[in-house]
Amino acid sequence: MTDTYKPSWRPDNNDDKFACRVMRGVEGGHDGMSEQNKTEHHVNKPKIVKRVKLTVDDYVKGILAGNRMILSRAITLIESNASVHFAMAQEVIQKILPYTGKSMRIGITGVPGAGKSTFIEALGTKLCQQGHKVAVLAVDPSSTVTRGSILGDKTRMEQLSREPNAFIRPSPSGGTLGGLTRKSRETLLLCEAAGYDTILVETVGVGQSETTVRSMVDFFLLVVLTGAGDELQGMKKGVMELADAILVNKADGDNKQRALVTRAEYERILQFLRQATEHWTTHAYTCSAYTGEGIMDFWQNVVKVFMKQGFANGVLKERRKQQTISWVYTMIEEHLHNLFYRCPEIIKSKGEIEEDVINGKLSATLAVQQLIDKFANADINENSLRNLSPFDLK
Repeated sequence: MTDTYKPSWRPDNNDDKFACRVMRGVEGGHDGMSEQNKTEHHVNKPKIVKRVKLTVDDYVKGILAGNRMILSRAITLIESNASVHFAMAQEVIQKILPYTGKSMRIGITGVPGAGKSTFIEALGTKLCQQGHKVAVLAVDPSSTVTRGSILGDKTRMEQLSREPNAFIRPSPSGGTLGGLTRKSRETLLLCEAAGYDTILVETVGVGQSETTVRSMVDFFLLVVLTGAGDELQGMKKGVMELADAILVNKADGDNKQRALVTRAEYERILQFLRQATEHWTTHAYTCSAYTGEGIMDFWQNVVKVFMKQGFANGVLKERRKQQTISWVYTMIEEHLHNLFYRCPEIIKSKGEIEEDVINGKLSATLAVQQLIDKFANADINENSLRNLSPFDLK
């Protein structure tokens, strides 16, 4: 090392191998930017706008005005598991109730690969082009297991999502099936208040989703594939009995003849099944969501006729009444379920009681009685009830 080089730091052993010099930074500060540039940088930097908190009246006014951003935020409020959000969401629901009930509520289910999403996009797009406002909601009870919502609704329905009169909302995530049902029902009410005259509710998961959707819609459609034999073997009788119509999709090209055969097979079977709606006979039809053939004919000659006839004879009015009452008692059951499993006395003693049942020391019936007695005698005060997020276990 030369004598003219003076390091700013040298190790204790005076070894110049690791000596270093601290150089002065460029003018303008430690970040290397001149004061002028720094000022310009901060001036041009986009400001982070904090989201404004909305009041109940803000939500209500925005929803009734058809503001999609506020509608989305209101649905997010409903989907929240926080008790403070629950209380606010219920205020919003209460205030928009007089503006609900004027839409056509259509449930759509089907086996995987039947083309539900393609059909919904084709139908929804055509309805929007005719001046209708269409909301598409997805109900997926499997999301209560994975705690995640369905992905890709908007990417699967790319054309429909670009329509200004369309609104697509995925399934709410997390919680229990009862909580999911409540959220989906209340989302439907918000969409009605926002002016959507056609609500398409799609089932995504399997199992209980069909019953869940049937309990909140007027007309229930089952979309199926061609190929009568294998398809019919895999189709549950219970699901077919829920349907007001069966639609054989993909009836195009070389597949058209097979679709007609499949439709005839379903027609034959439907003769032996209980009808889903009073004064209405369920039939099978064909369409092609890919080409659009048969979709609007089905809408005009089946769905609209069903709705007109159903309201004229009072069947749909009665159905909606029963659905609302059923909804009330379903929520009571859900609330009691959550109260039971959150009760400190139950949490403390259920492990020991379970062990006694497993080891044969206690019968299942007596175990139930003991747990119910502990719950009935537990001190569940007003504060614990008030702080309870009523319908969703975390």
